[in-house]
Amino acid sequence: MIYTLPLLAVVAGYLISLFIKPSTSTGFQLLLSFSGAFLLSVTVFELLPEVYTSGNEQVGLFIMLGLLLQIFLEFLSKGVEHGHMHHQEESAKFPLLLLLSLSLHSLLEGFPLNTSTDLLHGVVIHKIPVAAILSTFLIHSGISKGRVILFLTIFAAMTPLGSWLHSSFEALDTYSIYIYSLVIGVFLHVSTTILFEASKNHSFNLSKLAVIIVGIILAYLI
Repeated sequence: MIYTLPLLAVVAGYLISLFIKPSTSTGFQLLLSFSGAFLLSVTVFELLPEVYTSGNEQVGLFIMLGLLLQIFLEFLSKGVEHGHMHHQEESAKFPLLLLLSLSLHSLLEGFPLNTSTDLLHGVVIHKIPVAAILSTFLIHSGISKGRVILFLTIFAAMTPLGSWLHSSFEALDTYSIYIYSLVIGVFLHVSTTILFEASKNHSFNLSKLAVIIVGIILAYLI
């Protein structure tokens, strides 16, 4: 399940991109808001207590480094991790920098999934709208369909790869607390950006508020 669910999430996102326009679909925007709330809540309820009860004094430093890392990655990815991406003019060039950015992000988020089923669900729910936005961008970017599939396949494989590396190499356990802290920083930035953009223009939206509350409650209860 740890390896298959992230893959299925990317497939689901690709199928969504074929049938709806994610940037204008109300239902999609609600899913994005729910995913941000759920991911943030799981991070606060589960990952944060785990790293801070370790007694390691450098946890806070690595959380902030993770946040800064995600800010840097978004310069390359144009914000697709939080469901936001500008469509550029068609170009046949393969978006290598975008792939590298998303691959590193996905690889890191796979590391702690062995420790929490709830976190796995949070990542999967988050990955579906991200994959839909990414697929829409790639389809309209001018690259061939084969390259689109190649890009999505590599992107989909990175999260399971991170989980596999963590479970297969005991040497990584020595650094797991630092990796988890980096991931927390990444998740905090991504999820709070999603929630901030959900309330852009400071306009009240009852539907988005409702799904955010539901996401928080579900993350707490399960």
